[in-house]
Amino acid sequence: MMRLIAPIKDHHSEKRMFFGRVIFSAVAGTLLLGVVIARLVQLQVIEHEEFAEKSQGNRIRIEAVPPIRGLIFDRKGRVLAENLPAYQLELIPEQVPDLDDTLTRLARLGLIEESDIGRIRDLSRSGPRFKPVTLRFRLTDDEIAEFALQRPRFQGVDFQPRLIRHYPHGEIAAHAIGYVGAITTDDLARLPVAEYAGTAHTGKSGVEFRNETLLHGNAGHQQVVTNARGRQVPADPRDLTQTLAPRVPGEPGDNIYLTLDLDLQMVAARAMAGMRGSVVAIDPQNGEVLALVSTPAFDPNLFAIGMSAAEFNALQYDLDRPLFNRALRGSYPPGSTIKPMLSLAALETGATNLTRRNFCPGYYSLPGSSHRYRDWKPEGHGSVDLHDAIEQSCDVYFYSISRDIGIDRMHFYLDQFGLGRLTGIDLAGEKEGLLPSTEWKRGAFQARADQVWFPGETVIASIGQGYMLATPLQLANAVAAMATRGRRFEPHIVSAVENAMTGERTSIEPTPLEPVKIDNEFYWESVVEGMHDVMQGDAGTARAVGRGAPYSMAGKSGTAQVFSVAQDEEYDAETVEERLRDHALFIAFAPLEEPKIAVAVVIENGASGSRIAAPIARAVMDQHLGYGSNALQ
Repeated sequence: MMRLIAPIKDHHSEKRMFFGRVIFSAVAGTLLLGVVIARLVQLQVIEHEEFAEKSQGNRIRIEAVPPIRGLIFDRKGRVLAENLPAYQLELIPEQVPDLDDTLTRLARLGLIEESDIGRIRDLSRSGPRFKPVTLRFRLTDDEIAEFALQRPRFQGVDFQPRLIRHYPHGEIAAHAIGYVGAITTDDLARLPVAEYAGTAHTGKSGVEFRNETLLHGNAGHQQVVTNARGRQVPADPRDLTQTLAPRVPGEPGDNIYLTLDLDLQMVAARAMAGMRGSVVAIDPQNGEVLALVSTPAFDPNLFAIGMSAAEFNALQYDLDRPLFNRALRGSYPPGSTIKPMLSLAALETGATNLTRRNFCPGYYSLPGSSHRYRDWKPEGHGSVDLHDAIEQSCDVYFYSISRDIGIDRMHFYLDQFGLGRLTGIDLAGEKEGLLPSTEWKRGAFQARADQVWFPGETVIASIGQGYMLATPLQLANAVAAMATRGRRFEPHIVSAVENAMTGERTSIEPTPLEPVKIDNEFYWESVVEGMHDVMQGDAGTARAVGRGAPYSMAGKSGTAQVFSVAQDEEYDAETVEERLRDHALFIAFAPLEEPKIAVAVVIENGASGSRIAAPIARAVMDQHLGYGSNALQ
């Protein structure tokens, strides 16, 4: 029986399998090709516009165009802050072959400070190497000429035109206007990043800081062509895909008009030259700040153009604190300047009257106590009434009536004049001062024994000593209320805001405050008459300053102790170390009938309010009222 032998190859089956695979591959390939074609159609046709924009966006970058900062003027339209063209020195890191050598040679030429080399090096290495780094914000003409000759030796370094903030009057109104400085990371945390993308400076203090939003303006934008690394390259006019949109310039900031009078500011600043202290002048009829001086001051231009670390440290650690705004932040015992306000409180509460006379032997003692509260006049003033006490600044008279007033009623009336509270001025950084009361003391101290208010504390509070503190601005605001017989306004320094594009100006209206509540209107005239005789009476403490004035005025001197003198010691300003001498204060207003100016002067360690501070107040009033002054001669 023969065995069937199976064929080694089945050609039919193989052929069928081969054709099956070919058909499957063709179908799969067709399907995949269809997917690719569909995707290409989607990308190239359906979504062409979207991806074209993205592609264009990868090559064309939108950069911010910084706006021109608004100007600041005084009340008469004179420029206090402007923008001037200047050349600044810039370095492009990727174009500098040896950064350390280049910076060292620039320092030898005096174009940068050696102390800044480390900072510039770190700054150059922290960002994109094609981005310019500013070495100096402002070059002088001589420096530009010198560098122009040396430019071939400094590859990657050049000067570029920029607008720089400039304060034409320097220190004169530095604390009022403030200054601009380089933007820091802290600034960016509070500022809109998009608006400040192209801006290098921002307001740091004064009007510049408080009105930053108005002064800065709105940023514009422009398109620039970049390569794959993000570096800007020139646009190719033959490449239609590089067509750039028109440049949109920034919208300039608003111009600010201040209530300050530059002439008055100059008179006050020059009168305070060489002294530490402040002068604040207010229009009592509307709260406009006519002058605001704090000395010593500083040149705000140094911050605008940039200063070295050594220069900044010299300002920061100066013993006289030129960066400190004494007008708003200096807290001083008001001394006898509160006596007119306290007189009104005494009359209203019945603690005294217009005919009551007290005998001043030169000291006062509380019942049952041997401690003597001394008068500024050791031999005493003799028999005095309220008018005499104001005119001659008799401490003993106010000592004696203070117990009948009481610290809480004293607080109630002085609070109405704005002492011990923020005035609300449109500047940042104001301090409250301190107006003590029994309630305040209970909250200020933890130990129960320290929370007790003692009668002796009321006595010294009656002459503005002890815990009581006030700023020069508060004192000017208080005497303005005395001038208007109780009408009060919120102090303000911005007069109007002007649109730089249209010229449309919006005025700032005065803000009335709650008036001082004195029921008997006759009391106002009685107290003001006492203040008038301080300067123009026969026995006034500042009669030498008020003598010969062509207008009527009212004032009150004050002296504030810096350190205590023992009972058996005499205070001698000539032998006391200068910084331990009494502060000198003076408040005044004029004219008497229709007040146009109220002034507060505080001179640290000036020793005598009548002799040192009063002539400055007189000079300021003379200037504002249009009279030449001999008060400082």
